[in-house]
Amino acid sequence: MPFLPPVGAACRNVWCTMEIIPAIDLRHGACVRLFQGDYGREEVFGLDPAAMARRWQECGAALVHVVDLEGAAEGRLVNRETIADLMKVEGLRLEVGGGIRTAEDAGWLFQHDVERIVLGTAAIEDPEMVASLVRAYGDAIVVSLDARDGYVTTRGWLVGTQMRVIELCDRMRALGVARFVYTDVRRDGTLTEPNFEALEEVARSTDAPVIAAGGIATIEHVRRLRDAGAAGAILGKAIYTGSIDLREAISLYGG
Repeated sequence: MPFLPPVGAACRNVWCTMEIIPAIDLRHGACVRLFQGDYGREEVFGLDPAAMARRWQECGAALVHVVDLEGAAEGRLVNRETIADLMKVEGLRLEVGGGIRTAEDAGWLFQHDVERIVLGTAAIEDPEMVASLVRAYGDAIVVSLDARDGYVTTRGWLVGTQMRVIELCDRMRALGVARFVYTDVRRDGTLTEPNFEALEEVARSTDAPVIAAGGIATIEHVRRLRDAGAAGAILGKAIYTGSIDLREAISLYGG
């Protein structure tokens, strides 16, 4: 696993290596990608998520980012069976997000040996639960900062809020959250480019690692994210279409 400085170290310009994390988005038990989070604009890239996870493992991935898309929209874990099957893949390490809005769902994931869980809507709607989970599971709790025009979106990116991303980041850091994922919703699934300026602003605002997602389309984008202060990059559509070779990205930037 790439070296990460202890929480409390300044993030900018300290990430000699990054976490290069392939994404598996689940819907109806398949591996899919959405365009800008639009459930009506879906591409299916595989019907066997466990086989896809093994493929990314073989490319050198140390951790796989899994999102339960139906769960994110419905507010509960929907793809439990598929997640359980993924955890049967020998040596697979997972971080899972999407619809985790109760301590029971979080506990079920940790009982199935998920390494990290990613909370989004709960950070806005139930910060007390987030604080409780941080006390129980420490830095295994990650908060996703899902942004549209600088404001947080929730409920599978279907609902906007009036909270600025950096404000939510500050609030969650005060609760002890030790890691964040930043996604620009308008860039996600577009294969355009990340929102480098917004990512840099978030990374500068906190002493916790910030992992970037959304719009990453080239190896050069990964380098620029590292230089902007990202501690990691979640690669989705780019590795499914071949615009980024996962093995190369890990070799160059993953330590």
